Amino acid sequence: MKHYKVGALVAALFFTTLMSAVTQARSLPEFTELVSENSAAVINISTTKNNKSRRSGMPNLPPGMKMPEGTPFDEMFKHFFGPGGQRPQPYESHSLGSGFVLSSDGYILTNHHVIKDADEIIVRFNDRNELEAKVLGSDERSDIALLKVEATGLKAVKLGDSTKLKVGEWVLAIGSPFGFDSSATAGIVSALGRNLPSDNYVPFIQTDVAINPGNSGGPLFNMDGEVIGINSQIYSRTGGFMGVSFAIPMDAVMDVVSQIKSQGYVSRGWLGVVIQNVTRELAESFGLDRPEGALVSRVMPDSPADKGGIETGDIILRFNGKQITTSSSLPPIVGRTKIGESVPVVVMRNNKEKTLKVKVEKLSEEESKSIKTGHKSSRMMDDRLAIEVAELTDEQREEYKVEKGGVLIVSVEQGVAGKAGIRRGDIIVSINNKKVKSAKQFMDIARDLPEDKAIPVLVQRQQDAIFLALRIEKE
Repeated sequence: MKHYKVGALVAALFFTTLMSAVTQARSLPEFTELVSENSAAVINISTTKNNKSRRSGMPNLPPGMKMPEGTPFDEMFKHFFGPGGQRPQPYESHSLGSGFVLSSDGYILTNHHVIKDADEIIVRFNDRNELEAKVLGSDERSDIALLKVEATGLKAVKLGDSTKLKVGEWVLAIGSPFGFDSSATAGIVSALGRNLPSDNYVPFIQTDVAINPGNSGGPLFNMDGEVIGINSQIYSRTGGFMGVSFAIPMDAVMDVVSQIKSQGYVSRGWLGVVIQNVTRELAESFGLDRPEGALVSRVMPDSPADKGGIETGDIILRFNGKQITTSSSLPPIVGRTKIGESVPVVVMRNNKEKTLKVKVEKLSEEESKSIKTGHKSSRMMDDRLAIEVAELTDEQREEYKVEKGGVLIVSVEQGVAGKAGIRRGDIIVSINNKKVKSAKQFMDIARDLPEDKAIPVLVQRQQDAIFLALRIEKE
């Protein structure tokens, strides 16, 4: 009887384990129907660029002089330079990418970098039909391009709501990696709202979907068969896929598309501040319970922020009702704010929240100029911070674009300032929330700095301004 009970128990456990494995297998996503329904709406894009000239042939010879034929050097020159003279030859360069049909009347979406500077754009459908496309508008900042082909009745994708995406959700990409049309790859959403150093205005969707050269511009689908992003970039140290890829969310894409259709170009909101992340040390030095928000290290003169009362040292916590968790989350929100609209901005100033009204203006394309490091003969050494400072001359103020105040860091030795990240050539604008007016005043402030406490230091470095946190350890 005991043997029977043990055997029954083992059989029951085996059956339970087997059913659990079957249930788990059945819970894995099925992509066949999704691919079948959407492949016709995904296209291959090939571009041709007509370059002006490329030198080919043998080097130029003096007038009336020819390279003798049949000599030992004849074949060598032909091998390296090719037959003929040194006449510039036009040539074509080609590139491949992906895209998808936005609407049945011929609107197509892809990446800006796929069609950039192209003289001819050919789109090929999965039935091998090819059409020439023209660019209606292209935006480099968001890497979005809207194309148009003369056709009707095309198979179009369904658009989804990228704001409803969740980390861990299954997603599928269809594109033409390395020119292999209609290739499907799947994975999950790894993170949301990623901001890359070169793309401040796009809150990317990060996935582990295999994306390779040729996938750019292709759609990223959710499990309902809706496009929720455009595959745009990968992070790689080898040039190939390494498990980290990025897609532009469709809510950002459709904002760009709407502007291109209505005005032919894309305009973005501008606040006029230089910001940085709030570290744990900086949060402590500014009286925050935890690191959050965007710390304003510089306010552009006559900018919307300047006019609205935002000051250097403010920490922007909310912009137009949206929470600012990190500094990278602010630019996309500002960029998509309607130009001319006055919005509430909540900042932390002197350990108190303050609400300001800021009227957003249009972002211009002006480029900032770099600032070089200067020198000054009059110097003062602060042994406590282990730095040497100097007054700024009139020439240096003009060079650094510093109207008044500040001290130039002439040298940094091993010690408190160096650990905080202060470098030679930096200009200290304020320390411990006190504006630096002169080298002597700086020395007075530095002498009275408290020990064992994070102290905020505002530094101008090249064209940027950043906050650092230094701490003087108790002896």
